[in-house]
This record gives sequence, C-alpha cells and structure tokens, in this order.
Amino acid sequence: MGRGRAKAKQTKVARELKYSSPSTDFDALQRELASGDPFARHTVDEDDQVDSRYSEYSYDER
Repeated sequence: MGRGRAKAKQTKVARELKYSSPSTDFDALQRELASGDPFARHTVDEDDQVDSRYSEYSYDER
C-alpha cells in the first residue's frame, strides 16, 4: 500500500506536461541555430577514415 499518493503525483505531473504550453523564446532559438554548433567538429571525411580502418571487420558483402 501507499502507492496511491505517488501514483496521483505522477498522474498530476504527466497531465501538466501533456496539456501545458510553455512559452518559447523564438529569438533565442533563432540565435542558437544561426550561430552554428560549436561542438560539431565531426565531418563526413572522418566517417570515411573510420570506415576504411574497420572495413575488414564488416559483415556486409560489398
């Protein structure tokens, strides 16, 4: 027993998340998207290098 109160709290939180409409700061979102991702140092060329290094372990018949 004792699950009723916890379940009621979870239901309340889930309902608030489902039906609430948080305000979105579109200007901040636009600035973030326009600035680019500073952590995106990964390029397609790096994928090719990794693929070539591990191609002998691949099970795909190419």
